[in-house]
Amino acid sequence: MKVLILAGGYGTRLSEETELKPKPMVEIGGKPILWHIMKIYSHYGFNDFIILTGYKSHVIKDYFINYYNRYSDITVDMAHNTVEIHKTRHEPWKVTMLYTGQDTLTGGRIKKAQNYVGNEPFLLTYGDGVADVNIEETIIAHKKSGKLCTMTAIQPVGRFGALDIGSDNTIHSFMEKPKGDGSWINAGFFVCEPQVFDYITEDTMFERAPLENLAKDGQLNAFKHTGFWQPMDTLRDKKSLTEMWQKDKAPWAVWQK
Repeated sequence: MKVLILAGGYGTRLSEETELKPKPMVEIGGKPILWHIMKIYSHYGFNDFIILTGYKSHVIKDYFINYYNRYSDITVDMAHNTVEIHKTRHEPWKVTMLYTGQDTLTGGRIKKAQNYVGNEPFLLTYGDGVADVNIEETIIAHKKSGKLCTMTAIQPVGRFGALDIGSDNTIHSFMEKPKGDGSWINAGFFVCEPQVFDYITEDTMFERAPLENLAKDGQLNAFKHTGFWQPMDTLRDKKSLTEMWQKDKAPWAVWQK
C-alpha cells in the first residue's frame, strides 16, 4: 500500500524556518519532520512513499538524492578526486517525489498522484504532524467500516491553562492544558479506497468538498486516536517536539520501542 504525504505548503506560521525550506523539512533533532513521519509508517511495514511537493520542492529532492552521503561515513580524497563510503545507514524506502505545483490546493495535490496509485487502496497524511497512531489498527478499522475513507480523529489538548474564577475573583480550580470542548478534529493518517479520487478535483481543498461529500454520502469513517498527536504549526511546536526528542521522550518514535 502506497503512502501519500502532503508536503507542498508554505508553512507561513513557521516563517522563521520556512523562508529557506518547506515545512516538512523543518528539523526535529537533526532530522526533518518528514523523516519522522516516514519512520512511523516504515515501522508498520509501509515503505513505498509518494511525497506531494510544491513550495521549495528542490530541498526535498536534494535531501533524498543525497540521503546516503548525508548519513554515511565517507572519505573524500581531493588529490585523486574520489569518494569512499565506509558505512551506510539506509532505509528500505522507495520515494517518489511528485511536484504538484507551487500554489496547488491539497485536493489538487492528491489528485495528481492518481496515476501513481492506480486502482489500489492508499494511505495519506500531512507532512507536518507526528503521532503514536497504530497504522495497522487504522487499516483494520477501515476495512471493518466498509467505507471509502477513514480519518484519524483526535481530541486536541488546550494550549493554555483553564481557570475557574468566582465572582470575588478567587480562583477555585486550575487545569494545565485541559481537553478542548470535546470535539474531535482531523489528525490526518487517512486510509483511502481508490474511489476517493472520484470525489476530488484539482481545484479544491481535500478538507472541503471531498471530505464533506464523503461524509454526506456516509462514506467517511473515524478512527478515534486517544494517544499522542501534535502538528508542527509554530516555532513553539518545533521547540516542544525537539525537547521531547532530545530527552528520549518522543511518543511518536514507535520504531525505537
